[in-house]
Amino acid sequence: MIIQSERISLKHLLTVEALTDQEVMGLIRRGQEFKQGAKWTPQKSQYFATNLFFENSTRTHKSFDVAEKKLGLEVIEFEASTSSVSKGETLYDTVLTMSALGVDVAVIRHGDENYYEDLIQSKTIQCSIINGGDGSGQHPTQCLLDLMTIYEEFGHFDGLKVAIVGDITHSRVAKSNMQMLKRLGAQVFFSGPEEWYDNEFEVYGHYLPLDELLDQVDVMMMLRVQHERHDGKESFSKESYHQEHGLTVERAKKMQKHAIIMHPAPVNRDVELADSLVEGLQSRIVQQMSNGVFVRMAILEAVLNGKA
Repeated sequence: MIIQSERISLKHLLTVEALTDQEVMGLIRRGQEFKQGAKWTPQKSQYFATNLFFENSTRTHKSFDVAEKKLGLEVIEFEASTSSVSKGETLYDTVLTMSALGVDVAVIRHGDENYYEDLIQSKTIQCSIINGGDGSGQHPTQCLLDLMTIYEEFGHFDGLKVAIVGDITHSRVAKSNMQMLKRLGAQVFFSGPEEWYDNEFEVYGHYLPLDELLDQVDVMMMLRVQHERHDGKESFSKESYHQEHGLTVERAKKMQKHAIIMHPAPVNRDVELADSLVEGLQSRIVQQMSNGVFVRMAILEAVLNGKA
């Protein structure tokens, strides 16, 4: 029997810190309900959604596509390369146009941090905004699917030891996850190249060499090296990064048997993570991708509830 969670209503979803703990857990549980076959009861007969992706994406973009279609939304297609963006149209005017056309919710990924500030302050733009990633800022929907995956595994967050390893400074996934994991009671650790770490993260956890964390943590969360944000100034080869900071097969053998391996993907195989571990017994990477559809269904439902 599927028991529907308490209804959640959101105007937008921009950052994880804007959510209450109750809203976070409500979205996770609603995602689980959708995974079990729950249905959405819309407030009106037709809703329109559009996915405005100005940076490349497979998982987030197509996950939202599937989530929207599972909910029965009308999806308005958008490709930046064939739109008026090529003529100099600004993000604001693109969203203004979509709102004027009657779009209810816009999922946006953009290279600028906090791109959404002008959009939500507009008195003319009426569509709700879901942040699909803003530069090196935040990735709230990835955070929520990661939390759903951890919650499915352990049933709680309090006291769990979670290592976030890799290109932390450039990772919007890391920034969203460190904030919410600490809030929910997890103990957060960081590792990876020290030049890709900033002391500002100390309010959420502590930095330790990877080899000191292997037999301690419940969740090993590896991060993709953000090549596109390094301006060609990386000091590591793929091979040296894997040996110094990656989860090799030998390192994985030292992990606790119950510990799980996560990665937001795409995985640079044999860089952050040994190829054979990506689909191994302790990996939850495929589960993360599947959960992304269901938690994004929950997010879309909550935002459309807010419009009602």
